[in-house]
Amino acid sequence: MFLLYFIRKPWLPLCGLFVLAACTVNPYKSANRSYRKQARQYARAIGEHPLPTGADSVPAAPYWVGTTNFNLRKPNFVIIHHTAQNSCPQTLQTFTMTRTQVSAHYVICRDGTVYHMLNDYLRAWQAGASKWGNITDVNSISIGIELDNNGFEPFPPEQINSLLHLLTRLKKSYNIPAANFIGHGDIAPTRKDDPSSFFPWRNLADSGFGLWYTDTTSITLPQDFNSLTALRLIGYDVRDSSAAAMAFKRHFEQDTTRIWGLPEEKVLYSLYRQYQ
Repeated sequence: MFLLYFIRKPWLPLCGLFVLAACTVNPYKSANRSYRKQARQYARAIGEHPLPTGADSVPAAPYWVGTTNFNLRKPNFVIIHHTAQNSCPQTLQTFTMTRTQVSAHYVICRDGTVYHMLNDYLRAWQAGASKWGNITDVNSISIGIELDNNGFEPFPPEQINSLLHLLTRLKKSYNIPAANFIGHGDIAPTRKDDPSSFFPWRNLADSGFGLWYTDTTSITLPQDFNSLTALRLIGYDVRDSSAAAMAFKRHFEQDTTRIWGLPEEKVLYSLYRQYQ
């Protein structure tokens, strides 16, 4: 019967003869089981009552009182990375191996395919040792997005298009301020340079994801303008001032040279005023 049907319908794709899931084997079944197991454990932890009555109270409280006014903590930053690897499968494998101790909420492949690897409310291990303003635990307040890119090539239009669609949803869902869309290299200037000088930050800023500077031709710098102070107030960690300046230039000028002069000062001043 099956053979006769196939002969009568030679145009029918082979996958149509089976359940689609059977034709597309998921190589990450083991990682997915681990994800679900951990998610259930966290769900149980969230559902538990606070500390037992009187555990840290003298005298002991007579009964437990649970507030009715609460919700989930929400992300307030988006950190953009490049993977520094050579393919999406390589990155997906890296993020599903326990020993790597790294992860992200989203991975966007070169062709625009988006993998949502972690619930937005959960904490990914993507920022590492980093700092932005007074924030030293960036992982706890941010969403990490990894772009499949080795760091030495432009980002394909299909990939950027998918990124913009994703950012639109994230910004609306969590009311993330425009200034809070930044790069890994911005928050860890001594360790990281992603998402590289090829990344089109201005395109993102034009769509409301990140700030950009105005025309600097008419800018006159105040005599007391201090570039180090301005970098710090924007958010950069200036303990290594050279690294902070390089991160700023990479982001806003797509420049990886160590030259710092009046043009950079004007760009910095234009942005500094937007943070006031």
